Amino acid sequence: MTQALYWVIIKLMILLDRVTKTYGRGEKGSALSRISLHVEPKEFVIVVGQSGAGKTTLLRLLTREERPTSGKIIVGGVDYDKLKDKDIPLLRRKIGTVFQDFKLLPNKNVYENVAYALEVVGVGNREIRHTVPKVLNIVNLKGKEKNMPLELSGGEQQRVAIARAIVRQPRILVADEPTGNLDPKHAWDVIKVLEKINRYGTTVLLTTHNVEIVNKLKRRVVTIKDGKIASDKANAGYKI
Repeated sequence: MTQALYWVIIKLMILLDRVTKTYGRGEKGSALSRISLHVEPKEFVIVVGQSGAGKTTLLRLLTREERPTSGKIIVGGVDYDKLKDKDIPLLRRKIGTVFQDFKLLPNKNVYENVAYALEVVGVGNREIRHTVPKVLNIVNLKGKEKNMPLELSGGEQQRVAIARAIVRQPRILVADEPTGNLDPKHAWDVIKVLEKINRYGTTVLLTTHNVEIVNKLKRRVVTIKDGKIASDKANAGYKI
């Protein structure tokens, strides 16, 4: 590897080079075939494709929940070939994740749900009290600190989940169908929060089936079909 190529690679936020993921017979999941993809720091990239195309497999590779069958993955300067198992939790602190189901703790209020993400990694109470209100303000939940999850709308619950994902200031936010269970209004509330987080400098990777969202955002769109990248276009729309 030349020195020039080395500097290009470490400046990228996400790099996949000819990544293949195959599953054994009888295992569920989508396979990927020689995927090559790069994402710059602070980019907002939308990944689209039919169910089973391989979108979730791609995200699971990035968060190291899956290992590639072949190919190279480098995220935030970390070469996954050299990543030790003991360092995976540290890697995941750099990658915030949001899912279609909110995964909130039902016995904790909004503040406690977000604070818990800091507590489990040993952050002190003083820093928690300083950080959590700021993050709740970013996701437009100021004044909802004491509400329990069941007292919130679906969109509000998803914004709590986003707050929990970004409270540790990850460099990347992976959002896997975050609006899938929401009505149009609450879906757009969530998308606006993701855009705000991106403006603060976080790289955002969003998967969605929502054609309207993709077409209105006019961001870079990566289309996956049958485990391969069918297209990769800037300021693009999408058709089913």
